[in-house]
Amino acid sequence: MPSTDSLSITFLGTGTSLGIPVIGCKCKVCTSPDPRNHRTRSSLYVESTQTSFVIDTGPDFRSQCLRENVRKVDAAVYTHPHSDHIMGFDDLRPFCFGDHATMPVYATPECLTQLQKAFGFAFDLANWNPVYLKPVASPVTGPFQIADVHLTPLEVVHGNVRTVGYLLGTDTRRLAAYIPDCKQIPDHTIDLMRGVDTLIIDCLRLQPHWTHMSLEEALAVRDAVKSRQTWLTHISDQLDHATLQAGLAEDVRVAYDGLKLLLS
Repeated sequence: MPSTDSLSITFLGTGTSLGIPVIGCKCKVCTSPDPRNHRTRSSLYVESTQTSFVIDTGPDFRSQCLRENVRKVDAAVYTHPHSDHIMGFDDLRPFCFGDHATMPVYATPECLTQLQKAFGFAFDLANWNPVYLKPVASPVTGPFQIADVHLTPLEVVHGNVRTVGYLLGTDTRRLAAYIPDCKQIPDHTIDLMRGVDTLIIDCLRLQPHWTHMSLEEALAVRDAVKSRQTWLTHISDQLDHATLQAGLAEDVRVAYDGLKLLLS
């Protein structure tokens, strides 16, 4: 468990919107026996001494929680409303059973609007049912706290959908920047991240993509931010884990489902 001024993070998922293996695909990565090549949709579980929360709940969220024995989620935080990041929303229900009656949901106003459209039954108090998820919409318009964890939204460019990453820290330290989906990062966001201990960044494939970062682009962010360590996530079936890792500098690592890090 984390101590004061530290955080524990678990990569619930590190894959793209299709996951790996991709349905019907017989490529080398999709048929690989290496469990690190089996990637569910991207999601991060964060624990401190006072709280536990999740960043994004994709379609694999239920199985991810069962796999990692997640028993406590005090809040849900969202980066953007694409389906591979929100469609496990209703599987937050068990974390509202018992004394924990409501679930704070932190997202940009635009993302909250899409969540309310997709899961209107949960937000509609007039249609309330005791077995429904009980979300409490909490618009993200600037830095905020969940118990002892400080979060700062990081504006990034990801197609035409407003998207943010998050800077995670404590009272005294900026511990990690988590950006699973982006194509470009504005200068003011780079400034917010500069010198952060741990960078977790989108790395879809080797070739350029119109809404996601390539390996070269992800490494350029690492160079600009000057993080102590960098972890690549949101990886497609065009990148084999072992092959990709073998070609990287010592401070750059490839994340995989189930990986746990203690940030201190």
